[in-house]
Amino acid sequence: MIVAILCGGSGTRLWPLSRELMPKQFVSLINESLFQQTILRNLDFSDKFCVVTNDKHYFLALDEIGKINAKNTEFNYILESISKNTAAALLFVALNANSDDIILALPSDHIIKNMQSYKNAILEAKDLANNGNIVVFGIKPTSPNTGYGYIKDGKNSIEFFEKPDKDTAERYLDDGNYYWNSGMFCFKAGVLIDEFKTYKPELLNQCKIALDSAVNSDSFLRIKAEDCIDIEEISIDYAIMEKSKKLKLVKADFSWNDLGSFDALKEEYPKDSNNNSTNSELIAIDSTNNFIISNKLTAAVGVDDLIVVDTADSLLVSKVGESQKIKDVVKILKSSNSPLAQIHSTAYRPWGSYSVLLDAQNYKIKKIVVKPKKRLSLQKHFHRSEHWIVVSGSAVVTLGDEEFFLKANESTYIPMGQIHRLENPGKIDLVMIEVQVGEYLGEDDIVRLEDDFNRK
Repeated sequence: MIVAILCGGSGTRLWPLSRELMPKQFVSLINESLFQQTILRNLDFSDKFCVVTNDKHYFLALDEIGKINAKNTEFNYILESISKNTAAALLFVALNANSDDIILALPSDHIIKNMQSYKNAILEAKDLANNGNIVVFGIKPTSPNTGYGYIKDGKNSIEFFEKPDKDTAERYLDDGNYYWNSGMFCFKAGVLIDEFKTYKPELLNQCKIALDSAVNSDSFLRIKAEDCIDIEEISIDYAIMEKSKKLKLVKADFSWNDLGSFDALKEEYPKDSNNNSTNSELIAIDSTNNFIISNKLTAAVGVDDLIVVDTADSLLVSKVGESQKIKDVVKILKSSNSPLAQIHSTAYRPWGSYSVLLDAQNYKIKKIVVKPKKRLSLQKHFHRSEHWIVVSGSAVVTLGDEEFFLKANESTYIPMGQIHRLENPGKIDLVMIEVQVGEYLGEDDIVRLEDDFNRK
């Protein structure tokens, strides 16, 4: 069996924790990231994993996998330059597998508990898929949740329903034949492809063309942006599941939470006697039912039913029950081209990370961390000069035709327009402070001349 992990979402309803370049599945919300948890709970079922993600997140996925114990497990990657929803993603996986391979397709942003029940559900689904069925997993609802889609177990068919209003969700709960749509599926690769031939032949053809011209390396297939453009953006539910006559429903009874909002995340944290929950130290006086995420001591006085999320560059305040609307904040940020929709003050790169310590009109101060044996691209800037100060570790600096070594408490200057590169030759992290000075300090003022990670 191949475990296919889908992690192309951006998690806009968990902003400001989740950003476009650091989506929620890679954020350590509760111990391990959701992506890591997805891998760990499925290692017993397969030693072959296929990760479908945006090419911007490839190195995040590699880094996350490197932090967990997943030895003797094969990981392959399908990288989308432009995400086209779950229909194309699952079709890419199926087309890249053998016809008789069973594929267990899983979102990467769920919290699942009661592992024995989970194991039983997966084994049941595997048997059904082996007999030519497409298996959907329905979760028995425990509340009239309006944030989930629903599946009805009908007499002659399985029906899909969009996220309901509160009254409809309560009716679904009372009925007993409605289940939360988990977005988990199990099928033979050839069976899914045959369903696309029947119901979505044009999409099948588009994905075949894109795969044929994909960039192929030992560990990943990268779908080119120009081949993604014409692919229809549609979910697997709309494309196939609502039409297929081969569906079987596994009624799962494990604890499940897809963390689609802060209201959902709140349920995963311990609560005090007044139903307040937090990830840090909280002093709560005459305050009830609050959820606070912060990296510092927080005091709440005389407030109820608030969600407060404090990050280094943004502060979110929402009423409990209203957090689904946070995605509208992200739309506003994107419409104004704000970097706060895309990136945290700490950004992760294939070579390490950088944190913006101060961002002023004509200068910016960063902390840069370069992993051992990694180096940045050979590059130049047209609008800024840079001062580098090594705090710890060691650095090899390329500056024009010159190459030299820097150790802790030593520095150098990079003139505007000069070709340069930073490398960590050591066995520990290189930590340095960079001071940028110039009229324009955007991250797009980088001309890469040579790059170990094939970035443009």
